[in-house]
Amino acid sequence: MADRPTIDAEAPLLPPSFLPPPPAVTGPDGSRRIDGATYARTMGYRPRLLDLHLPPVEGGAVPVVVWIHGGGWADGDRRYPPPTLPAELLFGSLTEAGIAVASIDYRHSLEAPFPAQLHDVRSAIRYVRHFAAELGIDPTRLALWGESAGAHLALLATLAPATTPDGLDLDGAEGVIDGDSGSIRAVVDWYGPAELVSAAAGFPPALELPPVGHPVTALLGAEPGQRPDLYRAASPTSYAGHRTPPVLIIHGTADQVVPYSQSELLADLLRPHTDVELITVPGADHIFVGADIEPLVARSVAFLTRHLAA
Repeated sequence: MADRPTIDAEAPLLPPSFLPPPPAVTGPDGSRRIDGATYARTMGYRPRLLDLHLPPVEGGAVPVVVWIHGGGWADGDRRYPPPTLPAELLFGSLTEAGIAVASIDYRHSLEAPFPAQLHDVRSAIRYVRHFAAELGIDPTRLALWGESAGAHLALLATLAPATTPDGLDLDGAEGVIDGDSGSIRAVVDWYGPAELVSAAAGFPPALELPPVGHPVTALLGAEPGQRPDLYRAASPTSYAGHRTPPVLIIHGTADQVVPYSQSELLADLLRPHTDVELITVPGADHIFVGADIEPLVARSVAFLTRHLAA
């Protein structure tokens, strides 16, 4: 009978909470790409991954934008922007401007309730900064760009404190735990929900997501009247009363999923405290259906380039 393998009693039995990024692959134009870097691991959940698109190396560390996908907090994938936005346009526009972009996954609402999604976003920020030297990234020049539910998370990651006044942890302890998950230089908000009580009330029943149901109540696990504290904690408008980084908001007036009034409200609350610009897209529905998206991407990249300058 073969000897049984011995177990090192000093060896850790749990998997590491994150893994170093794999080597970058260089394209014909000199741009580099890293696919599937594990920025956070939690027992019982799928690993959270990010892809990193890097511009050609021309000396010096480059700024980075974290892209956060939408999908009602219940769907979506870091690899695929909405169907109106070609991935090549999104990622290529940033790298051509000399900006790296980290496109991240996060736990969906039926995997883990809020604030797990915000924990993941902030974990990804810490991860990118932790490996900044190896990746050629300037950790001090980091911005966020999200669409729909991803814009909501980008706003929260920019505006919300690490802990709410009533003790809810909004920072989390996933992945790299020693690092800065704040200090955001700028944020681009494409049609993100800003005040979740009114967003929940105004969401069209016909657009509920089977088997999730109402996206907001699925995210928070309760109706507004049951957990008003949680709705406040999950609403970016709750944190709009202090100095914040510059914010660019772009929203279509015919959005049938997230009403344009959500962005109007947020912009009004932010204006006394920061540089905020609200760009209205007349007649555009959610994900900018009915609009020319290339000028909106160009406007967003120009905003990020300006605020991420050395």
